[in-house]
Amino acid sequence: MTAVPLNREKVNKLIADNKIKSVGKASIREVKKIIDDIEKTMDIRFVRMEMGVPGLPTVKQGVDAQIKALQDGVSAIYPDIYGTAELKYETTRFVKNFLNVDVPEDSCIPVTGSMQGTFAAFMTVARMDEKKNKLLFIDPGFPVQKQQCKILGIDYETFDVYNFRGKKLREKLESYLSKGDIAAMVYSSPNNPAWFCFNEEELQIIGEVANKYDVIVLEDLAYFGMDFRKDYAKPGVAPYQPTASHWAKKYILMISGSKAFSYAGERIGVIVVSPDLYNWHTDYMKKYFTQDTFGRAIVFGSIYALSSGTSHSVQYGLAAVMKACNDGEYDFVEGLKDYQRKAAFMKQALVDNGFEIVYDKDLDQEIADGFYFTFNYPGMTGEETLNELVYYGISAISLDITGSDQQGLRACVSLVPHDLLPVFAERVKQFNIDHKK
Repeated sequence: MTAVPLNREKVNKLIADNKIKSVGKASIREVKKIIDDIEKTMDIRFVRMEMGVPGLPTVKQGVDAQIKALQDGVSAIYPDIYGTAELKYETTRFVKNFLNVDVPEDSCIPVTGSMQGTFAAFMTVARMDEKKNKLLFIDPGFPVQKQQCKILGIDYETFDVYNFRGKKLREKLESYLSKGDIAAMVYSSPNNPAWFCFNEEELQIIGEVANKYDVIVLEDLAYFGMDFRKDYAKPGVAPYQPTASHWAKKYILMISGSKAFSYAGERIGVIVVSPDLYNWHTDYMKKYFTQDTFGRAIVFGSIYALSSGTSHSVQYGLAAVMKACNDGEYDFVEGLKDYQRKAAFMKQALVDNGFEIVYDKDLDQEIADGFYFTFNYPGMTGEETLNELVYYGISAISLDITGSDQQGLRACVSLVPHDLLPVFAERVKQFNIDHKK
């Protein structure tokens, strides 16, 4: 492996060639491009933690079913915009089996990944009520979701929930929702980027406050079941994946195929709209949509305008994966635990060499080891830490771009191969030797 630190002059030139003044301020895709260039030019393998890309094989049942669907000729036929019957049916079963929530098949709508699901949700919820035209992000969060709001011209509020966990969350949410201009609130649990998980008390607070102010809950379950501290993979058996939908009347759940089922390349997910919201009616929506009920507006308005539906063959693939989970033939969580093992090793290597874990607790519990974690080096800002780590063959993204008020970096373990784990430990050790005071 190339010795670290790398030649600063060469690295700085490559950064400048990308028109970037500070890697610590760059977007995820900009960081990726910079690291691509450094690896190619300087012949080094980076420990790459900037991209939240799944790193495990796709579930076999899904691939087999998708191949069969293609062989049966579905690629020549437009899919129904509201989804195949097989996927809608298995989604209702999946939601019941793993969330303990009852929803009709109409409420389950396939989308081209959760990113399209949130985009369609944003453009619909912000056009339901003339007075409610803002979103509230419970941060830190996925930076692209705010970019989606900017593209759509939707205003938003945001706060870092770090200091407002537990009972303190109620008062903080009320301070925003009581103004009367929030249409929906958005969060992920497990959280991207911090990997904390809201507990039942917090999810109940979210649901109750949402009901009080007639606000929609947008719950991003991109990392469904991946809080490895509990086993959420047994169909119809507690514990279930925690969710605010047990209390909220109006909600949309985003269930991604990318992480839990490693089906990222085909861009597939499902949004689950609560019956109360699906059937909610308002004349104001007729200004933007041909339909005046929410469920029909998001399907025949937003999703139709975005993509005219979701890739046909992969709907059969995801339906087959969900069926295997529903029938107890496939344990989707067990296959993901490699992320847990890598995170545990990498976090320990950092702590042993002077770094700190930033979001380290779920109230009084140690945060889980999983897909993401956050860290920083004492005495440095997150931007400064990332700017320096690049010279040591390590990449991540700054928490600055996630809505966090904390100083640090978000690391994703998925694309770090096992043969680079000892290399990572050596590099952070050298970093600490060079920077400790």
